[in-house]
Amino acid sequence: MKATIKLALLFLAGAWFMTSCEEDFLDVNVNPKAASFEQVQVEYFINNSIQAAQQNPHDAERMFVLYWKTASRQHRLNGVLATGGYNDGWTVDYYNSLSGWLRTANLAIQVADEKTEQGVHFPYTSNLKQVARIWRVYLMSEFADIFGPMPIDGFQGENPEFVNEQAVYDFMLAELREASDALDLTIDAPGLDRFDKAYGFNFEKWQQYANSMRLRLAMRLSEVAPDKARSEFEAAVNGPLIRTWDDSFKIMEEGGWNNLTAVMSREWNAQPLSATLNNLFIGLGGIPSQDQLPEMWHDHIKSADYMGMRFEDHFGIVTNDPSAGFWFDGLHETIDPRAYKSFIIPGWFDNPNFSDYPSWTADARNVERNLVDENDEVIVTLNGAGTWNAPSLGNWGAKAARNQIAFYIGTVPRLGQQFRQGGMERIFFAHWETYFLIAEAAVRGWSVPMGAQEAYEEGIRASFAYWDVGEFADAYLQSDSYNRAGTSVSWGHTAEPPASVSMNYTDGYTNEEGVHIMQYPVNHLHNGGATKNDHLTKIITQKYLAQLPYLPLEAWNDHRRLGLPFFENPSVELPLTDLPALTQATAMEARVNHFPQRIKYPSGLETSNPEGYQQAVGFLDGPDAILTPLWWAQKP
Repeated sequence: MKATIKLALLFLAGAWFMTSCEEDFLDVNVNPKAASFEQVQVEYFINNSIQAAQQNPHDAERMFVLYWKTASRQHRLNGVLATGGYNDGWTVDYYNSLSGWLRTANLAIQVADEKTEQGVHFPYTSNLKQVARIWRVYLMSEFADIFGPMPIDGFQGENPEFVNEQAVYDFMLAELREASDALDLTIDAPGLDRFDKAYGFNFEKWQQYANSMRLRLAMRLSEVAPDKARSEFEAAVNGPLIRTWDDSFKIMEEGGWNNLTAVMSREWNAQPLSATLNNLFIGLGGIPSQDQLPEMWHDHIKSADYMGMRFEDHFGIVTNDPSAGFWFDGLHETIDPRAYKSFIIPGWFDNPNFSDYPSWTADARNVERNLVDENDEVIVTLNGAGTWNAPSLGNWGAKAARNQIAFYIGTVPRLGQQFRQGGMERIFFAHWETYFLIAEAAVRGWSVPMGAQEAYEEGIRASFAYWDVGEFADAYLQSDSYNRAGTSVSWGHTAEPPASVSMNYTDGYTNEEGVHIMQYPVNHLHNGGATKNDHLTKIITQKYLAQLPYLPLEAWNDHRRLGLPFFENPSVELPLTDLPALTQATAMEARVNHFPQRIKYPSGLETSNPEGYQQAVGFLDGPDAILTPLWWAQKP
């Protein structure tokens, strides 16, 4: 106990300088270095852990943007995890930060226990402890779903023992159940709301979050421990859940540079539309672009059977991306209404969400670029204004150097400015996820309080309300229009798409018109590639789109668990060293080892805790490598 008190006091002295200006939680005339145990309160530690876990710009750029968003294909970044790469420096920084957030959450629990033992607690102290337990589970899930095996009793100042992922999940699910049950909803925490930027210590909402988190973690086990997954899910689903936007776990972001700074704020990260998102957006829901856009863009809209301009010598084509090899010189006839809200049309400079980043250059407003030959002579100049493109990832070989438009900031749709400057709320768990989880459970035949269709459609409506496109929801839900992954929206429409469709195109070099046979991609990771439009594919497709842009880790989790939605392979005109299984011979196949599966432990762990590191690797069932699947994920 004395050790915990000493550590808590040291923490308080250090944390004072980071938080006192904002929270002023101690009298300014009190020397923080002389703080007594009576002055150390549980809420201080909860507040610090939650705020720090928002990820300051240094951590957020490395983990949230460069790792999570890249692995989940929420944007296009041609490198690092998307092509099997890795940066130990980024991982070291994040691992150290995450360890600190967990350590602080543990201190909240320990201080609550010790105050209770000493009789210096408040009526709400037990509830604060339960909040800390619930929050700690989230942090543990972040660790386990990124690295794999972890210590349950770690982050308390000593080298701990690592345990396997099954033990971690058993612990997390039990913690959520026990903490939820232990919350006394008749007790308030007056005056403490400023120390909880998510819920203001509204314990009813914390209970809803605990139960919804239990649904999330239970579903994670659907493929590896289905009986456990079902029993945990069914036990939690009848409790209070996150069902409205107001109930969602979210925290307001700021500008500047602090723990609350917007996680996607670094100007040099372009965050352009990915080919994965593009193939899901195009055609999905059947809503005409003309109904979504101002008149200034109507002349740019092309017919639904138009593929674009073909430039096979300048774009990567050794991939199962159905859009590969084409530059779409306009806007699509129909597209998911969330597309134009999340990513802004190039050249739409008066759109309030158009991003000028990086602000120190004019790149975002330069829409004309060239395709050149091997001698750098211009073959054609293209204007990206009013176009909609998301070229594939990969190693394009010599084509990359000859293509000056495909990866240029001003010529492709990029993430809206609303997410880049503060003023939005970072989402950790939204109400739509609850509905999509229930829909998936219903499809699996589990006992849930809503039908699969009702929950699925409620999740879509919740997402549409968030993006302020609710006026399109009714028509969208009835649509049997396929996207380029071969999936439609309507629950009652499960007919599979044809193997291919005929599309018109223009040869970009000669201006001659032609017909292209577009093949719908085969997703071998789901049902052996037999289905593209079944109910589970619909659910996860919609869940994936709804989780944009604040929940990339969950999007990556679903793809590792189910192989859904469809992720295209990076193009391999030349081999990708870090994805050895992806070759020109396998480029049309979807395989587990074509995609990143985890992040390696930081290099220092092996020397700082060699015994723990060996335990962790032993539980991985494979090397400490990016392509080693986690326990609950699909295997090669």
